[in-house]
Amino acid sequence: MPDYEVQTTLLNAEGNSLSAEMKTFYEKQLIETAQPALVHDQFGTQYPIPKNGGKTIEFRKIDSLPKALTQLTEGVTPQGNKLNVSKVIAEVGQYGDFVPISDMLDLTAIDPMMVETTKRLAGQASRTLDTITREVLTAGTNKVFAPKSDGTAVELREDVTADCELTPRLIRLVAARLKRQNAPKIDDSYVAIIHPDIACDLMGNEEWIEAHKYAQPENIYFGEIGKIAGVRFVETTEAKVIGPGEIVEGVCRMKLRTALNSTGSTTIAVEEEITSAQAAALSARISGGETVKIYVGGKEATLTGATAGDAGAASLTVSAAVKDVSQGAVVCGAGAGKDGSAIYLTLVLGAGAYGVTTITGGGLEHIVKTLGSGGTSDPLNQRATCGWKATKTAERLVEQYMVRIEHGSPTFSHEAVSN
Repeated sequence: MPDYEVQTTLLNAEGNSLSAEMKTFYEKQLIETAQPALVHDQFGTQYPIPKNGGKTIEFRKIDSLPKALTQLTEGVTPQGNKLNVSKVIAEVGQYGDFVPISDMLDLTAIDPMMVETTKRLAGQASRTLDTITREVLTAGTNKVFAPKSDGTAVELREDVTADCELTPRLIRLVAARLKRQNAPKIDDSYVAIIHPDIACDLMGNEEWIEAHKYAQPENIYFGEIGKIAGVRFVETTEAKVIGPGEIVEGVCRMKLRTALNSTGSTTIAVEEEITSAQAAALSARISGGETVKIYVGGKEATLTGATAGDAGAASLTVSAAVKDVSQGAVVCGAGAGKDGSAIYLTLVLGAGAYGVTTITGGGLEHIVKTLGSGGTSDPLNQRATCGWKATKTAERLVEQYMVRIEHGSPTFSHEAVSN
C-alpha cells in the first residue's frame, strides 16, 4: 500500500463522488489561479497542445522577406517571392503532483479545504511550468554581461560582481541591439522580466516611470511595475537567480577564519560550523565522482573533503595550496561570481522570440480521485486525492529577438541564492 502523507481535516461529511459541476469548478479554480503567474509564458507565441499528437509539437517561424529594390516594369508581372517557413520540433513532457486527503473532507460540495488545496496545487503548477519556460529562455545564446561600476568590461559569468549593476544605460544598449536586429516589439515596447531585488535597485533611478503613471495605465501586463528607455518591466520572484553552488549541504558561502600567506595551505579554516552529516555528505559527493569547485577569496580550488567542527573549529580541504588570501575573505561554491555574488538574469524580449504550449485545452488538468475509487488499496474508503497534471514545452524560435543580461545587485548579490 502506498505510504501517502495524507492531509486531514475536521470537516466530517458523507459522499464519495465529485459531480461534473464540482469538477468544472475546481478545474477553473486551478487554471485561473495558475495562469496569471506564468510570467515567462506571457510574452511567447501560444501553441495549443495537439490532440493525439504524440510527444512532439511543431513550432513554426517565418523569416523576414528581403527588400524589393528592383523597379517594376510596366505591364510585366514580377516573379514574386516565397515565404521561408522554418520548423522547430520540440518534445513535450508531462509534469504533475497530488495531495492525498482524508475521508473527513466532503468532496461533493465547494469545500474550503478543497478550494485551499486547489490553490496550493495551482501555485505549485504555475511555479513548475513557469520554471520550465524560464530555463529554456535563459539558455539562449544572445547575452550581455553588465560592466563593473568603473566601466571595466566583463566577459565571464564568474567575473560578475555586485557592482556589475543593471543601469538605464545598459537597458538602452540592449534595446538598441534588439532594434538593430529588427526584433519586433510586443505591442509598443520591448519587455524585460526582472527579479524584485533588481526592481528595488532600479526604482530609485530618476529615469524610472511607474506603471500607474502611464498615459494608459489600464493596458499593463500582469506583474508590470514600470519602464525605462521604453522597455517595460515585469516583476516576478521566478526571474532566474544563479547563486554560488553548495560547499556543504545547505551552505553556499562561508568566511575564511585564518589568513593564507604566500606559502599557502590546503586546509581552509572557516568561521562557520560544519556538522558531521554535512562532512559525510560532501565526502559521498566526491567519492561518487563529483568535482566540487569552490572559490577562496576569488581563487579557484577543488574540494577533497571537510573536517566537521563547531563554529571556529571546522575546515575544508582542497587539492592544491591556496595562497595570499586575507582573513575574512569569502569562501563560496562555484557557478556564480567568484566573490560569492549571486548573478541575476534579466530577459529582454521582443515579439515572436519563443513559443510555449498553452495550459488551457488539456495543457493543465485538475484530477480528483474521490473516496471509494482506490479499490483494495483503500479498503475503508479513507483517502481521496487532489492533483494536477500538465503537458508542457517551450522553445526559443528567434535568438536575435531576446537578450539575456547577466548582472549583479549592489544591495542583494551578497545574500541571494539560486531559485
